[in-house]
Amino acid sequence: SLATTMMMLATTLVLASLALGKSDPLYRIFPQRTSEEAAVIEWGHSAIISALDGAVANFGPQTSQGANFEVETAPVLANPIDGVGRWKKSNDDERLSDFDREYPGKLKNAAAVEGNMVIMTDAAGLSGVTMARIAKESGAAALMVVNTDQNAGDFIYSLEAESEEEAKYAEENIDIPIVMVSLQAGNVITTAMATDASDPNEINRGAGLPDRVRLYAGGDRPFFEDAVSKTPVVYLIHNMLTSEECDALIGMAEGKYDRVDDTTGINNYLDNTMASTEANGEPTAVNVDRVTLWKGGIAGKVIKDVDERISQVTGFPPEHFSDFQMNKHVKGSAHLPHFDVNEANGVMATITLFLNDVEDGDGGELFYPNPLDGGTPVMVRPRKGLAVVHHNTDENYVFDKSTINEELVVTGSSTVKYVAKKYVYLNPQPNAMRVVLPLIALPFGGKLPGIFSTLYIALIDKFGVETGVTYFQKVIVMLPVFLLLVLASAVSDAVQKKLKEGKDGKKKETNEKTTKKTKKSKKSD
Repeated sequence: SLATTMMMLATTLVLASLALGKSDPLYRIFPQRTSEEAAVIEWGHSAIISALDGAVANFGPQTSQGANFEVETAPVLANPIDGVGRWKKSNDDERLSDFDREYPGKLKNAAAVEGNMVIMTDAAGLSGVTMARIAKESGAAALMVVNTDQNAGDFIYSLEAESEEEAKYAEENIDIPIVMVSLQAGNVITTAMATDASDPNEINRGAGLPDRVRLYAGGDRPFFEDAVSKTPVVYLIHNMLTSEECDALIGMAEGKYDRVDDTTGINNYLDNTMASTEANGEPTAVNVDRVTLWKGGIAGKVIKDVDERISQVTGFPPEHFSDFQMNKHVKGSAHLPHFDVNEANGVMATITLFLNDVEDGDGGELFYPNPLDGGTPVMVRPRKGLAVVHHNTDENYVFDKSTINEELVVTGSSTVKYVAKKYVYLNPQPNAMRVVLPLIALPFGGKLPGIFSTLYIALIDKFGVETGVTYFQKVIVMLPVFLLLVLASAVSDAVQKKLKEGKDGKKKETNEKTTKKTKKSKKSD
């Protein structure tokens, strides 16, 4: 079809541009962070623990070095906070290299910094190695760099040496951990102990910092990577699922898929499969197999653990979650540009979870073509266990048109891509959805019989969205009662039949005995 041909052409152009690498200005390509450079800054006690995500610099101790990377010490604000203050660079001495001319010297409060983690901002534009040099020569045990870019949101990255001279200096001299945190994270730690009565001037001098912090490798702990900070909000969560959980979800859906047909003009509200908006009756979901696993409030350990983790990490209440919509993509599969909307159940956010890796160049990327943050389009490559969250509404719950997204065509000849989607609804889901429907789907392995989607659609078409949804929920809630009544009636009929058969049997037996006695009496006569 024409739509499929155009889709393939567009994907070919996108993939060709991807070959240029991460520096390609046409797209922002994610993920950029890895578990190897993920660090955690933690403070508090067993009852209340707070933690921040950090990105470890490419120089200095790395997370793989275990104890050589870990630090437990007091945090101290640098003075000056950006390492420079009013110091002016002097380029008069030509005997000095650019790296040495940039160096402003030790911190004014080097005595307080000695043996502690120093917190410094990147506001002065110093290189990462220069800031590390300041911290090291001031006696710090570790350096936390706060990314002060107001437009970066929660975006952080691994600092790198910017020249051969810096790389050589770092290799020979930097033996303390260097981590970057976001501006928001910097605000959190610097006000961790502050109260309403705290003096702002004292807070600016470090009075709001915790007494001690622990720096350690993130390992398999979930951590964030900001992609678009606004319009739309898009962020990644690494390690959201374990490898075993991904495999378990794939196994639950196996043998239950149906090919999506969104060309009928009918919205399947229950499964969040909306009618195609493509011209000439072309599909939006091309060669995609799908099933919703209705587990809800009766889910087993795997799904309960995953839902709990998603709620803890994202802050979304689990009562607002849809069940998992499982999608299987093979060569030629794609989901063309679309919005995640559901007229019957407003979708506040979409959580896309990749359940397996797809080789770079084999397609299947999640693509946001129209972010309005001033940056280029965003592309996320499928990585096992990675979650991508985008908000479909703004902070006032108004639909955000910049959330248009697509899943690019899978091009690998033997590639299969598994994706689980969880939709976050504006309103908590009633028991009809969270308990009754999963109970009905239980005998079918979580796959709901199609008659229920048909009923849902028919009621909405007949009575409108609000009334139709209400009627459906009432029908679903009453259904178990009706089934129990039917079952009770059947049991009652069976018991009565059994009793009747027993009485008839006894009556027949009595008649037979009477007949025998009569015959014996006649013989005696």
